[in-house]
Amino acid sequence: MRATFDEYSKRYESFAILTRDADGILEVRLHKDGGPAVFDGPIHMMMGDLFEDIGSDAANRIIIFTATGDRFLMSSDMDMSIMEEFLPYTPAMHSHTMPESMRLIENYLKIEVPVIAAINGPCTTHAEIPVLSDIVLASDDAYFADPFHFQNGIVPGDGVQVIWPIMIGLNRARYFLLTAEKISAEEGKRLGFVNEVLAGDALMPRAYELARLLAKQPDVTLRGTRYLFTRVLKRAIAEDLPFGLALEGLGNINHWPLSLKS
Repeated sequence: MRATFDEYSKRYESFAILTRDADGILEVRLHKDGGPAVFDGPIHMMMGDLFEDIGSDAANRIIIFTATGDRFLMSSDMDMSIMEEFLPYTPAMHSHTMPESMRLIENYLKIEVPVIAAINGPCTTHAEIPVLSDIVLASDDAYFADPFHFQNGIVPGDGVQVIWPIMIGLNRARYFLLTAEKISAEEGKRLGFVNEVLAGDALMPRAYELARLLAKQPDVTLRGTRYLFTRVLKRAIAEDLPFGLALEGLGNINHWPLSLKS
């Protein structure tokens, strides 16, 4: 039996505040103790389950995915002191984290209704997830980067190698991942993976304006359109994500950095 809104909203309240209005517009706001969100072990373990629960709740008609404060998810906010806990990094350890990594992306794409990302500031941790949304809004101070993987000796195989080439082209994506390049919201709009760039105080009002516009359509139309728009992405992820994660694990076994740049 699927969890009810009251059940799953409490289950994930340590990192996501969920609110739903009378139109079935569900806001998912990431946070950490009421402030900016921090990507940590519990989020990695549970966010994929959150996406599954919100995505399969028929009362959710539109999803707005955002975060608290002046940033979305930043690698610089992560507590890197825990890195030593992962040594020695073993195949058994990686086989445990692989399903979590797969659920993060696969379950985001399995959400059955349109998703609007309202990216409220810099996003340098799993920036590939919000840009998978059907509509991507970004504040004018937002930027996107991946400083976690390659520059720390980590193989970028957890989905970034699939998603960013789709979003910005193969050569630009390779440069982006190899150099930890920062792509501003305005540049993201020029490249095509950001739809609108807005002042910070205009971001959420615009997200709700668009959500209400979409919500005027019948449920069958909303869900059928979402299925169509995610098919190409689902195929690409199914084909290449497991192989990428396996190579990332091989790299982690060979070289696990004790201190990471961000």
